[in-house]
Amino acid sequence: MDASQYVATVKLRDGSVVTVRAQRPTDFEDIRAGFGHVGAESIQRRFFAPKRGFSEAEVKYFLDIDFVQQVALLAISPGGRVVGGCRYIVTSPGVAEVAFSVADDWQGRGLGSQLMRHLSGIAREQGLRELVAEVLPENASMLAVFRACGLPMQARREDGVVHLVLQLAPHAQEPPRQPD
Repeated sequence: MDASQYVATVKLRDGSVVTVRAQRPTDFEDIRAGFGHVGAESIQRRFFAPKRGFSEAEVKYFLDIDFVQQVALLAISPGGRVVGGCRYIVTSPGVAEVAFSVADDWQGRGLGSQLMRHLSGIAREQGLRELVAEVLPENASMLAVFRACGLPMQARREDGVVHLVLQLAPHAQEPPRQPD
């Protein structure tokens, strides 16, 4: 599978539909506009610090996706707005760190769970064995996404962060779908 061409239509718990697709180099303006729909608390939970914008180096890093060492997916609303995104970055052979962001007005609909399902499927196809994440303990919704994804998980709390390791069995079935 060529992850750079990934596209899927996803129905969320509330019946809304989004397109989950590979991020493109031309998505910068749409990502920036989507960032405007992410509140300060959500930004703190995603970046572990307040953030008003991105430096030139950060923009280049976020947009320069090779779909081998780094895979990024976006969730696009029917109106064309970026309402969520996720990525993994390979940190060592077989292991990648994952991160997610969902626009505040799209939280609670199951979008994070759907993004996790699609990203972990790609990771498995690419031969990864583990996904790792660091989550702030107060980010209950993201912790719930990881707990419900159906992958064997180890968690430990250290220095005010929850460190998660999720196992990707090479031939395991996809995690169970969330009910429509």
